[in-house]
Amino acid sequence: MNTQPGLIGRKLGCTQLFDDDGNIQRVTAIEVGPCVVTTKKTQDRDGYWALQLGFGAKPVRLVKRPQLAMYEKEGSTLKKKGISPRKALKEVRTTRDFVEQHEVGQSISVTEIFEKGQFVDIIGTTKGKGFAGVIKRHGFHGADAGHGTHEYFRHGGSVGQNMTPGRTFKGMKMPGHMGTARHTVQSLRIVEIIPEDNIMLVKGSVPGARQAIVIVRRAAKKSLGKKSSASQPQ
Repeated sequence: MNTQPGLIGRKLGCTQLFDDDGNIQRVTAIEVGPCVVTTKKTQDRDGYWALQLGFGAKPVRLVKRPQLAMYEKEGSTLKKKGISPRKALKEVRTTRDFVEQHEVGQSISVTEIFEKGQFVDIIGTTKGKGFAGVIKRHGFHGADAGHGTHEYFRHGGSVGQNMTPGRTFKGMKMPGHMGTARHTVQSLRIVEIIPEDNIMLVKGSVPGARQAIVIVRRAAKKSLGKKSSASQPQ
């Protein structure tokens, strides 16, 4: 499990940059933070270390009553801190040191955790493709288009057995709903950070459609030291 610090962001779309050598770098723009700490989870009380973060403003009229009570209930910590309803609430498991460095109501900006040249892991929800067949969903090649083949070009073939065991095994690649699944892209390099707009540009693609909510964390596998954006490979 990746316990590196992270923030909630919003995918803005794709664009391109030119490096010092004139080469095109295809990047994805993400609005990362600022995020406000709404809850702290500790090992003694909850069994793990984590921060619940809030991102983006949400009109009060769109907040459900049980959730609104968390912000407006008398004596609640969020009301004392003056925190308004947030568009997205995500819990980010992280280290003890990072949790103890922050308090409820504190705002965390993109430059506090990330810097140019670092590698990040980005978690998002993939685009929904609806009901898809085996060729689109699993990459099957389909049947031979010979003269003896009829109405079977994009079928999946045999999926079960005869009397023993007389059923289809779980996990069989078959038609079904495609997309709308949690997906993590690892080790994307930060090409540029625009702190005044809270925008991060990362090299590569990010799961989800435009305006989709994502979680950006320091990479679990790559080095966290500074990297040269011109010389470091993807």
